[in-house]
Amino acid sequence: MRPYFKPLLVPTLWLIPMLAILIGLGVWQIQRLHWKLDLLARIHTGLTSAPVPLRDALPAYDANRIAAADYRRVSVRGLFENGEEIFFFTIGSDGEAVYHVITPFLMRDGHTLLVDRGYIPVQMLGSPAWKVGDLDGQRTISGIIRKPEPPNWFTPPVDKARRIVHTRDPQTLARAFGVKNVYPMFLEADAAPNPGGWPKGGVTVVDLPNNHLQYAITWFALALGLLGVYLAYHSSRGRLGLR
Repeated sequence: MRPYFKPLLVPTLWLIPMLAILIGLGVWQIQRLHWKLDLLARIHTGLTSAPVPLRDALPAYDANRIAAADYRRVSVRGLFENGEEIFFFTIGSDGEAVYHVITPFLMRDGHTLLVDRGYIPVQMLGSPAWKVGDLDGQRTISGIIRKPEPPNWFTPPVDKARRIVHTRDPQTLARAFGVKNVYPMFLEADAAPNPGGWPKGGVTVVDLPNNHLQYAITWFALALGLLGVYLAYHSSRGRLGLR
């Protein structure tokens, strides 16, 4: 006995492109998996390494190099422009609404770095209590440098009167509040305590789900299932078997 197979034209013409698409999607997810693992490794290295000078993380004000500097731990010297704070409305780690205090930080090279100094409860916004945490004079600060996420169609407009925003994109905030020579990234300050306890820094969150392996398995399983249906169809019509 020997195997025989007489493929039908129409099912075969359907199978070939569908199989190619499913396998291609599986291969693409494997590529994405390696990319995500490399990204997570780079982020881990950046978060656990000693701070480097800001200019070492991003030597030039080049938007094309921002991704490589994202999540780097850096230090920078300059002067907080207290009184020019911007309040970023978001949801905190405990699920409650908070404001992140974003303060312009004038660096020695004349550029302004927007620093997310941490969060305050929403009810504290109108209170002077958090202003006890103002840092005056020239100082060196450290934190995590982050690439901006530009606003989209669903981002609420900037409230210039109350200085409340729903984005931390430096260019957007610079246009809204007249910040000059703004740095293309922003800094999330570390957890060093501020006078009076507010704002609370160390707000960096890494939330990068890595489900690419499951997706790849799904696409390859669908390809295998499609092939199985194709062969079963031919076997039921006597076009696949042993003689």
